[in-house]
Amino acid sequence: MSQIASRERNFGRDGIAGIVVTSFAGAMPAGSAQDATRLAIDANRRFYDALWSASYLVLPQRFNTWPLLSSLAPSAPARLEIGPGLRPRLPVAGTSFIDISRPALSHLKARGGRAMLGAITALPFPDCSFDLVCAFDIVEHIENDRQAFRELGRVAKDDATIIFSVPLHPARWSAFDALVGHVRRYHPDDLLAILGEHFFVLEQSACFGMQPKNGWLLDFAAWGLARRPIQAMRWYNGLFLPLGLFLQRRLAWASGLIDVENVDELLLVCRRGGRAQM
Repeated sequence: MSQIASRERNFGRDGIAGIVVTSFAGAMPAGSAQDATRLAIDANRRFYDALWSASYLVLPQRFNTWPLLSSLAPSAPARLEIGPGLRPRLPVAGTSFIDISRPALSHLKARGGRAMLGAITALPFPDCSFDLVCAFDIVEHIENDRQAFRELGRVAKDDATIIFSVPLHPARWSAFDALVGHVRRYHPDDLLAILGEHFFVLEQSACFGMQPKNGWLLDFAAWGLARRPIQAMRWYNGLFLPLGLFLQRRLAWASGLIDVENVDELLLVCRRGGRAQM
C-alpha cells in the first residue's frame, strides 16, 4: 500500500478544527489497529458533524454524476450510498444510506432516504443485498481500506455496479487532504491491485473532484476552520460550494483506466465479479 506523505503528519499535528488526521496505525504500537480505526472514525465524525450541522442538503441533480446515476437507478431498485453526508449522488427517496454523522442522516430521512448510522468497514446488510453501491470520497478516510473494499464487495450482488472515487498520487498530499480527514492518497498501481484482490472489474473511469487547485486558497480554508470555524462554514456554504457546483465540468468517461498522470482524483465504475471466481 502506498505510503502516506510526511506532510500528512505535519498537518495532523496542527489539529485543524480539532481533528487528528495523522496515520494512527503508523503512530501506535503493533496490535492497536482497532484503536487506530476507532480514532480515525471519531476524528472524521467530529469534522463532519460540525460541517453538516452548519450546512444544507444539496440534491443529487446538482452534481455532474447525475447523468450516469440517474440512468442506472431505474434498473437498480436496491441501492446503497455510503457516507454521502448532505451531498448524496443517488436519488434520495428509496435509497439506503449509511453515514457516521447523525445530522446528515436526519436530512436524508426527511427526504425519504433509508438512512442508518454506520461505517463502511461494518455495513449492516446481508451479503448480496444491492444492485448499485456508491462510495464517493470515502475509502481514503479509512485506515483499514482493505476491509472497506471487502464490505463493498460483500453487500453487492454478482454483476452489481460499484462506483467510488479516490484521490491519487501520495506525493501530492496537500492541506486539503489533512483538512477533510484523508488517511492516504492512492498510487494507481496499488489501486488496480486492490480491485483485482476484491474481484472488481473496472469498466470505465473519469477525472473527478471539486478540490481547489490554488494552494493559497487551500491554506486559507485550513486556517479558517482552525481559527474561525463558524465563519469558515458560512464561507463554504455561501460561496465556495455554490461556486464549485457552478464550475464543475461534465464527466469525461473512458473505458478502463484513463491516463492518470495529471489526475488528482479518480472516479471508477466497476462491476462486481461473480463469487464463483473467489
